[in-house]
Amino acid sequence: MTLMKRYRGLAFTLVFFLFACQPSTPPTATIILNDKILMLQTSERVPSALLNQAGLILNPIDRVLLNGLPIALDQPITNYPITLQILRAVPLTLNTPDGQEQIQSSAFTVGEALQEAGYWLRARDKIDPDLNSPIIAGMTISITAPRELTVSMDGEALQIQSAAQTVGEALADAGIPLIGLDYSLPAEDEALPSDEQIRVVRVNESLLLAQKPIPFESDLQASADVPLDQTQILQPGENGLTVQRIHIRYEDGNEISRVTEAETLVRPPKTRLLGYGTKVETKTASVDGVEIEYWRAVQMYATSYSPCRSGVEQCFSGTSSGETLRKGMVGLRYDWYLSMQGQRLFIPGYGFASVEDVCGGCVGKPWIDLGYGDNDYEQWNSFVTVYFLTPVPANVIYVLE
Repeated sequence: MTLMKRYRGLAFTLVFFLFACQPSTPPTATIILNDKILMLQTSERVPSALLNQAGLILNPIDRVLLNGLPIALDQPITNYPITLQILRAVPLTLNTPDGQEQIQSSAFTVGEALQEAGYWLRARDKIDPDLNSPIIAGMTISITAPRELTVSMDGEALQIQSAAQTVGEALADAGIPLIGLDYSLPAEDEALPSDEQIRVVRVNESLLLAQKPIPFESDLQASADVPLDQTQILQPGENGLTVQRIHIRYEDGNEISRVTEAETLVRPPKTRLLGYGTKVETKTASVDGVEIEYWRAVQMYATSYSPCRSGVEQCFSGTSSGETLRKGMVGLRYDWYLSMQGQRLFIPGYGFASVEDVCGGCVGKPWIDLGYGDNDYEQWNSFVTVYFLTPVPANVIYVLE
């Protein structure tokens, strides 16, 4: 047992001696500069000495990171492994409300660069690029101060501050988004107005389904079952129906436009059929104490004329039928005269008569011009019932228009 203990003690002493006699290797330090990586075996632990040993010279604004964290150049390193990263200061251009300035910065972000340069930002300042953007050599950073703006919306005037470039950005910054069809004046893609006035117009649209009647038409046709100068409804008319799709646009609650986009026929109209009488009936009557037999009685507007009271400058006694004008001769409009020439009539208050002349002014309504001589002339300007006496002519005008 004693001998074995001695062997074990001898072996341990030999291993310790061999290990202690081995030369120690200095640890490796990694230095990163832009896209270059330097590997340095050194026992140095102070960053400034490490950089000097690597032949690297720092500018006053350059910064050094140890394993991604800032470190003082004279602070000894106690953590391993050692990785130093050098951030060289780069030139930047600052555009501020006070003018343009050139600075140098080794910051990571725009916000850090501005803070290190001593710029104090207000809540509504506009920074471009934004504060979290990484620093790039030669970049331009713009600081825009906010402007006082008045936004008219929903009947109110709101005061906002914005350093935005466009109207849309200013509204979004103020929490006033344009929703749906809403629009602004000036338009949202335009620059902020010089008068600081922005109007937001709220737009709503709706669809309306509206019924629209289609009036029926009337068709006139002859009917032998209807008495002369009368009309009867042979088939009643019926209005049609359409449904319109109407697009209505409102701006700030006021209707701006109403456009019919489509119209659908639901029910077509039904034509009304009117039968005008062609049934001629002979009747008798006592008028002004005179027994007459007639086949038509029509309300007509009556005027009178004589050779020297015919509406022209000179006296003229001839008629269209070639007779000399006297009482008992009457005039009708031209197309009636052609069909009724020689037709015997009886006019209450005037007596028996026949159609012998054309009345050029008898238009627009059933009209008769009563003829007189200059010596027995009487003036007429009234409606009267005109009786058409038998016999019934062969060419009856069934509709007197």
